[in-house]
Amino acid sequence: MHVVVCTVVHHPADARIYYRQIRALLEAGHQVTYIAPLGESGAPLSCWQKPAGVPDKNHDHPERSGASVTTVTIPRAAGRRRLGALRAAKAALAEHAPSADLLLVHDPELLLVLPPRRKRPPTVWDVHEDTAAALTTKAWLPGFLRPVAAGGVVFAERLAERRLHLILAEHGYNTRFRGTHPVVPNTSYVPQTAAPPGAPRRVVYVGHLSPDRGSAEMVALARSLAPHGIAVELIGPADAQARAHIEAAGDLVHWHGFVPNEQALQLTEGALAGLSLLHDEANFRPSMPTKVFEYMARGVPVITTPLPLAVDLVRGSECGFVVPFGDVQAASDAVLTLDRDPDLRVKMGLRGHDAALRAQGWPADARAFVAQLESWARA
Repeated sequence: MHVVVCTVVHHPADARIYYRQIRALLEAGHQVTYIAPLGESGAPLSCWQKPAGVPDKNHDHPERSGASVTTVTIPRAAGRRRLGALRAAKAALAEHAPSADLLLVHDPELLLVLPPRRKRPPTVWDVHEDTAAALTTKAWLPGFLRPVAAGGVVFAERLAERRLHLILAEHGYNTRFRGTHPVVPNTSYVPQTAAPPGAPRRVVYVGHLSPDRGSAEMVALARSLAPHGIAVELIGPADAQARAHIEAAGDLVHWHGFVPNEQALQLTEGALAGLSLLHDEANFRPSMPTKVFEYMARGVPVITTPLPLAVDLVRGSECGFVVPFGDVQAASDAVLTLDRDPDLRVKMGLRGHDAALRAQGWPADARAFVAQLESWARA
């Protein structure tokens, strides 16, 4: 099967697109043409590297099965600078999609530039988020335009449901559509053993950095923990507002910037805790923050705000602390509790890892994902 995968918004090394889905297709022996902003800093050079800590039995060698990946570089759509990137994406899709067995797109913007139905293969839209709700937090979009844009997204979703196949990142997203669509969750590879606590004493965050994801709270947490000798490390790209928060903190925060997912998760190992201080936003409420499962998979206790799915997982597994939205003191108290009680830190980390291991993580979800795409391509 030849699959064309396209994103114009996400970083080309996006964990869901690149490290999970494309790798799963390659490991199943399929050919992939990847249309993405590959000029981005930190863009991947190879698909074949096995994730650290994952046993070989979960990963065949794709080069033995005839799998291959061809890359096509386009500009990235960011903020209000989107028109040129969409034109490039339209041209690339027109060139590569007609000869493919399946087209998989990852951004609602790409629904505007798909080839005509008679010139494209079965097409799948991977719905990463509640896009209409997410627009309420986009600083680059003027406030008076957000309701209009959200209405446009809802209309586009209804139209896409009639004309495309959909896969969803969360079960809760099904409520936005008339039908029920397959869910491909944002799980992660789970190492067979959890890394032990290590030095130096630190807490970590992995993911995109923005005010609604707690950038201001994490900077304030760094100020609170600094007198205790505990560092805060932030791993991921930051929007303009989050970057301002980080720069104002100076040396109090260690910001790594974008790091490919595998290396980012390695950086979390041994930390006192992993942070997920997301705000109470409509886009987050039906979602499981991917970082929560990733911390658990690496044996790192979780400190999360009370988003429903995160609460269920963290409290159900007894692998961390749930703190109120915006309560930096509560987050600081949780970190200091783990710092004072190494046995508790170890127990929470092991409980989280055991829960992630039982859930099987991405290899199991990968098989269902590939089987679904193969079924649509055959049909």
